[in-house]
Amino acid sequence: MATQAVASRPLASALQVKKIAVFPGMRVLAWEKDVLYVSRGYTLLKAHCVGERFDWEIVARCKPEWWRSMTCRSRLSARLVRDGFHALTGCPNGNLIAAMPGAIATLRKGDSEFRVTHRLLRGTRPLHICMTPDGRAYWGEYFDNAQRDEVDIYASGDGGLRWDVAYTFPKYAIRHVHNIVYDRGEKCLWIFTGDYGRECKILRASLDLSTVDEIVAGNQHARAVAVIVDESGLFFASDTPLEKNYIFHLDRRGRLQQCAEISSSSIYGCRTRSGMFFSTMIEPSVANPSRNVSLYGSADAARWDALAQWRKDHWPMKYFQYGNAFLPDGENATDLLAVTTIAVENADLETSIWKVC
Repeated sequence: MATQAVASRPLASALQVKKIAVFPGMRVLAWEKDVLYVSRGYTLLKAHCVGERFDWEIVARCKPEWWRSMTCRSRLSARLVRDGFHALTGCPNGNLIAAMPGAIATLRKGDSEFRVTHRLLRGTRPLHICMTPDGRAYWGEYFDNAQRDEVDIYASGDGGLRWDVAYTFPKYAIRHVHNIVYDRGEKCLWIFTGDYGRECKILRASLDLSTVDEIVAGNQHARAVAVIVDESGLFFASDTPLEKNYIFHLDRRGRLQQCAEISSSSIYGCRTRSGMFFSTMIEPSVANPSRNVSLYGSADAARWDALAQWRKDHWPMKYFQYGNAFLPDGENATDLLAVTTIAVENADLETSIWKVC
C-alpha cells in the first residue's frame, strides 16, 4: 500500500502537506537550520534545502565492524542488525556526534571520518542525543534492564570527545532513559523515562544536573519519547502498548492537557517553520491494534490531523523491526518535512520530503 494522504477538513488551521521528493535508502537524522543531514548505511550526507532542489554531498563516513560493512548493503539485513546511524546532533564548535550500534562516534570539524569516542556498556544505542547552546551534550542509557539496575546519564563538554557519567538514577527508580531535551525558554533539561508505574517520569533538571525535579510521574501518560519544546511548554506523544496513546501538552505551570488521540505508540516528533508533527510506530496490542504507521500534524496546536499512513510489510517485526516513521532532530528553519519510513509496504527505508502548507 502506497503512502496515503488523508483529506483535511476545510478549516483555516488545517495543515496540508505535499510530497515533493523521494530518496530510497536514506535515513533522516537532523536539521541544522536549512541543512538536512541524512545517512546511507555508514555514510553521512547533507543538503542545503532551498525550494525543491536537493543536492546531496558526502560529509563523512564511519568504519563499522567488517561484517556490518556487508549487512548494511541489504535492506533486510540492515533492519535485522539495526545498522547505520541512529541519532545525530551538531555542536557549537562544529563537531558532529552520532549514535551508532554499540557506540557514540564523533566527527571533528574538518575531518572526514567519525571516530568512536565511547563504547556502550549496556544496550545498543541511546534513542536521542541532546545538545545545549553552550556545547554540553547528553544522552541517557537505554537498555532492557530487567533487574532494574542503576541507569546513567552521560555528558560531554568538549564536543563529544570525552564522556563522563553526569547523573545516576538509583536501582529500581526507572527502567531506562527515553529522551533528554533542551528547553531554551527555561534554560533547563527535560528528562523522560519509562516504562511502568513510577518508572514513567517527566523530570525538569538544571543544565549541570545538580537538581532534578519530578513534574509528572506514575502513569502511562508520562511514558514518552517524542517531545517538542514550545514557548507554551512541552508537546509530547505517549509511547505505551498498555493504553490508548495521545498527544499531550504540559504547560509552564505543570498542567497536563490531552490534545488528540493517536493510533499507536510514538517515539518521534519534530517541527517545521509552520507546523508540529508526531509519527506512530506499529506495536500491535489489545489497546493499539493498528497495523498502520501514521503521521499527525498541527499548525496551531489546537487541531491535530492524520496526514499520511503506511501499511506494515509482511516481514516479522520481532526480527525486522516495527513499522515506523523516523523524524529528524535539530532545528528546522524551513517549511519542509523529512520522513523516513521503515518496515512498511512500498516505502521501506525510504526518505520522503513534504512541503508543508
